[in-house]
Formats: sequence, C-alpha cells, structure tokens
Amino acid sequence: MAGGRARCAAAGLGRLLYRSSSIRNGGYGGIGRLGGVRGFASGEDNDVVVIGGGPGGYVAAIKAAQLGFKTTCIEKRGSLGGTCLNVGCIPSKALLHSSHMFHEAKHTFSKHGVKVSGVDIDVAAMMAQKEQAVSGLTKGIEGLFKKNKVTYVKGSGKIVSPNEVAVELIDSGGSQSVKGKHIIIATGSDVKGLPGITIDEKKVVSSTGALALAEVPDKMVVIGAGYIGLEMGSVWGRLGSEVTVVEFGDVIVPSMDAEVRKTFQRSLEKQKMKFVMKTKVVKVEESGSGLKLSLEAASGGSPSSLEADVVLVAAGRSPYTKGLGLDEVGIKLDKMGRVEVDDHFRTSVPSVYAIGDVIRGPMLAHKAEEDGVACVELIAGKAGHVNYDTVPGIVYTHPEVASVGKTEEQVKALGIAYSVGKFPMMANSRARTIDDAEGIVKIIAEKESDKILGIHIMASNAGEMIHEACLALEYGASSEDIARTCHGHPTLSEAVKEAAMATYDKSIHF
Repeated sequence: MAGGRARCAAAGLGRLLYRSSSIRNGGYGGIGRLGGVRGFASGEDNDVVVIGGGPGGYVAAIKAAQLGFKTTCIEKRGSLGGTCLNVGCIPSKALLHSSHMFHEAKHTFSKHGVKVSGVDIDVAAMMAQKEQAVSGLTKGIEGLFKKNKVTYVKGSGKIVSPNEVAVELIDSGGSQSVKGKHIIIATGSDVKGLPGITIDEKKVVSSTGALALAEVPDKMVVIGAGYIGLEMGSVWGRLGSEVTVVEFGDVIVPSMDAEVRKTFQRSLEKQKMKFVMKTKVVKVEESGSGLKLSLEAASGGSPSSLEADVVLVAAGRSPYTKGLGLDEVGIKLDKMGRVEVDDHFRTSVPSVYAIGDVIRGPMLAHKAEEDGVACVELIAGKAGHVNYDTVPGIVYTHPEVASVGKTEEQVKALGIAYSVGKFPMMANSRARTIDDAEGIVKIIAEKESDKILGIHIMASNAGEMIHEACLALEYGASSEDIARTCHGHPTLSEAVKEAAMATYDKSIHF
C-alpha cells in the first residue's frame, strides 16, 4: 500500500522539479523578456488586443497587462463578463440558490423545528437580487481593468489584417481601428438553435430568457438534458412549474459516469422532473394562450405532442465566429465550426490566437480562464499550459454532480485494468446531521499503480468538494494518497477520503 504513495510522491516531486527548471530557463519566470514588451509596437499600437470580454477574454487581458503588455479588450455587449456573468453561470446560480431557499422553507424547515407559514414567491424581488449580483460583478471587472491599465473598447470587432481589428463602436455609432502585435479571439459561444423552433425569449426561450421570466409558468418543457437544461429546469421546478425534459439521446448528460448519472436521474425524478428520452421536437407553435410541441421518436415512429406555457431550448452551444472576418484573413475553422489552434493557442495566422469556447475542449468558463492565462504566458515566452483532463464539470442542481477525469466507461474502453471505490453520502456524518445525505462519491484508479483516473461526486456540495480531486489528478496522486490524508470531521469531504479507502483497500464507515 505504501508503494502507491511513494510512487505518486515521486511523480509530484518530478513535476515540481520540472516547474523549477522552467523558471531557471526563463519558462515560468521569463522576467528578462518582459523588459522589451512595451517595445513590440509603436505609437498607440498595442502588444495584445483581445476580442471578447467574457471569462477567457477579460482574464487574458488582465494577465497580459500584469505581464507588462499594453493591452486593449474589445467587448460588444457593453458589459464585461460575457455570457457567463451576464446571462449564464452567475445569474443562474443566483436563481438556483433563491429557488432552493424557497423549496427548503416550504418543504424542509419543519423537519428542523423551524416553523414558517405563508411562504410565497416574489419573482420580481428574486430577479432584482440576481441583477444586483450581476451588476456588482461586471462593475468589479471594469475596476480591475482600470487597476491593471487595460483599455476597454465597447464595440464589435472584426479582424481586418493579422495585426488590426476594426471596431464598430456601440456608444457613438462610429468606428475605430485597434492595432496590436498579437490578437486573441475570445468570443465564446452562442445558443444552438433547432430547426422549426423560433426563440422569441418570451415564451420560447434560451437560457437568457429563462433567467428573466416575469412569473412562474405552470408547465415548462426543456429541450435538452444537459447542464443548462437541468439547472434551469430545477429553478422553475422548485418554484412550482411542472417540468418535462425532452432529450434526443438515450441518456441525460452523456459525458457523466453512467452509474452516477442513473442515480442523478432518479433524484431528479423524485423531485417531479419528467423525462421524455430518444425524442426530437420538430415544431413549436402557439396554441391558445400556450404552446404546442410536435414530437417524433428519434428512431422513427408515431408522432406525439406536448403542451407548455414556456419552452426552454437548451440543446447546446456553438462557437461564436460570426462577423469576425476569419475567412478574409485566412483563419481556419474545424468541421465543428471551432477556430483551429495549435498547442500554443495559435491559429493559422501566427499573430492571431484563440481561447475558450471558440476552440476545442470543454465549453466551460473556468476552462476559458485557464486558456486565457496560458495563452498570454506563452506570448510572453513563459510555459503556459492547460491540462484539459483535470478541468472539472459541475451540474448545479440539488444535489450537485461534479466530476473530473475519466468515467468508468472511458477507462473500460481504453482497456485499462482498474479498481473502483465508492462511498454513499448516507454514511457521512455531516450529511446525516444536516439531513441532506443523497448521493455518492466514486473513485476510479489504475489497478497496478493505484493512480487516480477519475473522481465523480453527487452530493449537496459536490461543486466545492471536487477540487481536492482536481488537485489529486493534476499531481498524479494515488487513491491511497487521499485515503492517508487527514480530513476534518465532521465534513462532507470525508466521503472522498472514505471512497479513496474503498478504492485501494476498505472504507471504515461503510
């Protein structure tokens, strides 16, 4: 058993030595190179021009400025933070929390001896709290731009040459040319539309419209059983909507470990969320004061229909490259419409880079941030790098589901001999004391070396618990490493330790 710990300790030491070596050789340090950064361009020209002010773009711009680059960030929304902050991750989490509080007050408080009566919903107040959070954070980014001396241009950018972006300004209606030695495309992604369905953001909504409904619909149909659909369905389901999820595939969240996914779906069904699988929506039309959806089986068969007050289209997202002038300057796209980049985020035009949702890899805000930092570090001659194998995925329902690394199905497909350890949250002391013990922790490790290959958590606080797993995978830890690390008691994270014990030996409390 101790051998696994020793092997992984050696692996971690090797990684640290590599990083130290990088510093000595100007990789991570590269301080000597930065002295000439300001000299890359003359006059009012920039060293770095970033198109897009979302999680990838604004982080890249700030990092570039911190490294001494003269930097301009172009954003057409007029509000920094991109989809994530304005109409995605941040407002959705605000509503998820508000709706969870309402649900707890109505259904759970009495179990804890807290007597409440007349619990009701004020949707307008709920939305106001959400907007206050969003506004504060977007202004905070503007403050960071000022602090780091990043020039902020509000407008729509188009690349007109390898070193120039033409900007249509949104405030004045005029135009401006922004030049730079390096251009970074960070335009993110947009809602993927479906044939036969017109999104009006009133009755047929994308995630944007679902975050701004004025009242709780009696019936909501969600098209797509991915992260966004399940999260937004949960919000309105908790507030009283009858939610039905229609999914073209045969499983929800196909990237999820199958065993955890089945447990997760059962949990959502207990919350009265309905699922119609292997079905496509071919048309949505008005019917009286509501909507009628025409359905067909994905594999063919008799048509059917559903009625709804609101339809949420959550069938995925597409890279946003519209109007960027990529064809004109010779920037190549792959067959999925993403910007092609090499391992240093460089496009087919050497002075132009791309990061985030617009390139390969998971379409997640935190992945885009890591891309932004690594891309700018590489431009500065440093050893920037992002390990996509340790990027966590989180579904912010209740319970949450968080994963990092490989699923059991992926490990099987690779032909790797492996061990699995599991621990139910029902056996966790903290989960039992707060009466929120639904879920499981599952760890997959290589059988011979005990190196962790994947960790999957379904628990009320899985999104916070997963980062121990991310760190373990990043440093090549064994399950024994986690098992022999003291965890505070009582905490939900003890379930990770117990699952690790079950992976290389046996858990104590189950």
